[in-house]
Amino acid sequence: MKKRYSKYIAPIALFVNLLIVNSVLFLFFENSFGGEYYLVVNSVWLASAYFTNFYKFKRHSRVLDVYKHIFLQFLLFSIAYFAYFTLTSKEILVESHLRVLLLILLAIATFRSFYFAALQKYRALGGNYRKVVLMGNGVNIMNFSYFLGKHPEMGYQVMGFFNDTELPMKNYLGKIESSFSYMLKNDVDEIICSINDLSKDQIEKLIHFADNNLRVLKFLPDSDKIYTTKMEVEYFDCIPVLSLRKIPFDNPVNQLFKRSFDVLFSMFIIVFVLSWLTPLLFVLIKLESKGPLFFKQQRHGLKGNQFICYKFRSMFVNDTSEAEPATKSDCRVTTIGKFLRKTSIDELPQFINVLKGEMSIVGPRPHMLSQTEKYAKIVDKFMVRHMVKPGITGLAQTSGYRGEIEKNADMSNRVRFDIFYIENWSFLLDLKIMAKTVYNALRGDIKAY
Repeated sequence: MKKRYSKYIAPIALFVNLLIVNSVLFLFFENSFGGEYYLVVNSVWLASAYFTNFYKFKRHSRVLDVYKHIFLQFLLFSIAYFAYFTLTSKEILVESHLRVLLLILLAIATFRSFYFAALQKYRALGGNYRKVVLMGNGVNIMNFSYFLGKHPEMGYQVMGFFNDTELPMKNYLGKIESSFSYMLKNDVDEIICSINDLSKDQIEKLIHFADNNLRVLKFLPDSDKIYTTKMEVEYFDCIPVLSLRKIPFDNPVNQLFKRSFDVLFSMFIIVFVLSWLTPLLFVLIKLESKGPLFFKQQRHGLKGNQFICYKFRSMFVNDTSEAEPATKSDCRVTTIGKFLRKTSIDELPQFINVLKGEMSIVGPRPHMLSQTEKYAKIVDKFMVRHMVKPGITGLAQTSGYRGEIEKNADMSNRVRFDIFYIENWSFLLDLKIMAKTVYNALRGDIKAY
């Protein structure tokens, strides 16, 4: 599947902005302040960017929106900047620092304007585009199609219309029922629906399709009513559009923060735990059974992409481990394996997956390929779990839904907790899940076998 977002837009802007900030500070002050000063300033910049959504690049943003975000970012950044000197009782020449902030403002405003214009030009020429299909034939959907046609700089490629009433136009693609196969075949990114023109049953089918095939679904409302608290309202000029699922991971600052923590924590575990635990377990595992130290298995990760998941081997080498998950009193599990699984120590090599960027410390647990294939067909919204990186531990696992899946309801509950996590993520929630995981490992989880 084609990637939903261009992953380099926000990181490039963030990197250049931090480069500008630090270059200006060094140019003016050189070594007048120690490393603490630069650390605080960079942290303040990132924190300000988080609260102002400074690196959230919306396709329908206008030049006025760009400068509004610049103003808010510098207002918050400047207040925090001077607050640092006040709280630390450092003596400063206010005039010099005002000149520094003004220079940073002008440099970043210039870069941001150039970057915004270059990005729009690139999209207008056909780059960084998203394929869109429109559902309906009312005034709202026609106005929206006309608006996108007038603004190629937004990077939306309208494939055509689907509606149960056949329309005498060249970009009419067929009835709603035929849209699902078309969208899969043509790798459509977004579905824009006019609520007025679709039945309740059709809307439910589109929601089901979008969730289970990782498509973005948006609605053109017939009123100002917001249908769910997780929907986000965006305005294309004066046309309101509702996005089905708004998640915290859409914010680049959240992504950067979570990834930074993942890297630092996984490096700590690898250096200070796995460095001595791995050779010890190598001896213990080899003494009991022949075979490799690590068990490697293909799992589905972000956007459904496959990766090799690592674990300490806890079973005798067998031909069924790829298709049959462990069950209670499983004869395939070794003696040392029972201890490893009970304490979740067998999962520790997955910090290597985290460091490689294939997993996160906290997130929906990745399942075997056979399980994904099975439950994607019978558990509604199962594929929503793949909107984020899988985790070593997750909210579902700390809520009583780890281990063997005895009935379909077990998987449905896992999905329910995973979607809640995706939509309500916070760093504090991650810390809570990690703490509960350690607590469960120490006391022994009854479903860990």
